[in-house]
Amino acid sequence: MERRDKINYYLDIAETVAERSTCIRRHYGAIIVREDEIISTGYNGAPRGRKNCMDLGVCKREELRIPSGERYELCRSVHAEANAIISAARRDCIGATLYLAGRSAKTGERLTDTTPCSMCRRMIINAGISKVYARVGDDGQWTVTDTNEWIENDDSI
Repeated sequence: MERRDKINYYLDIAETVAERSTCIRRHYGAIIVREDEIISTGYNGAPRGRKNCMDLGVCKREELRIPSGERYELCRSVHAEANAIISAARRDCIGATLYLAGRSAKTGERLTDTTPCSMCRRMIINAGISKVYARVGDDGQWTVTDTNEWIENDDSI
């Protein structure tokens, strides 16, 4: 048996974390790794103590037919990346790598457009995370982003 490469190993773990997601649209999992040690994990779901979309059986954004990637302020969920950052100390995030994986909640298929939203990008930058690997489709396929690219190519201007 061939040994799994490190990037896909961590993306596999992020995918497992996504199984805890409570969103009825998409399941995301994120892990933050620094110096080959997992610092924290996060999945998308309602804030602690609040009812989540799975339990309610309804998604406000879906009800309003809002396309993916828009009007996140109407979403009940905290994103996977945000939850991973919230669970980590900033000193442990500086220079770390975030791994992100997602699946469709309806079909279970891996997502081909996995990338942090603009709000999560800002949190990733402020946390001091240096790279983001995102699984984009079939096993073994991923993208990598140096977060300095998000600083230099500011999409909020």
